Amino acid sequence: MVARPEYLDGGHVVQFYGHEEELADRVAGYLLGALQDDGVAVVIATPAHRRAFEGRLTRAGVDLAAATRVGTYRTLDAGDAVRALTTGGQLDRGAFDRVIGGLIADAGQGERPVRAYGEMVALLWDAGLVNDAVQLEQMWSSLGLTHSFSLFCSYPARSVTGDGHLEAFAEVCRLHGSVVGGWPAPAPAGPGATR
Repeated sequence: MVARPEYLDGGHVVQFYGHEEELADRVAGYLLGALQDDGVAVVIATPAHRRAFEGRLTRAGVDLAAATRVGTYRTLDAGDAVRALTTGGQLDRGAFDRVIGGLIADAGQGERPVRAYGEMVALLWDAGLVNDAVQLEQMWSSLGLTHSFSLFCSYPARSVTGDGHLEAFAEVCRLHGSVVGGWPAPAPAGPGATR
């Protein structure tokens, strides 16, 4: 059964997940809240994660074809979205406002509650573009000042621990209202270390 985390409404939260199932369960519950309460669920994820979320939503009784048709379920491929936001190898704030800002504004028409899930930041971090990931988190936070929506971000815990980016990790945490599911465990100390 998919649990509906009500505490995510109106905020910007992050999950550092250790297992794919943990992420899929939590995100599906978050999206289910929007779809069952006359809201809009926006998913910006990899195809594999979208399939995992959609499988859980379908088992929870959501007709995703109908929700897509009426615009209450909207998706973007996270990799395609990152490319659309990048100009000349740099994140482009204007592109973010057009692509993501436009999507969120359209989804929220008629005062409908919007719950967005995004993992573009994780793709950037995993590609070694840690500063870009932080910059994108800042763009999302700025968007939250002008549009009403909830945002759930995620990073694999293995990506943000032990890679020498402690300041960037701290900034990511600061930019979120809360961390759901707990803090990531630090990476092992070196060769031969065990978990």
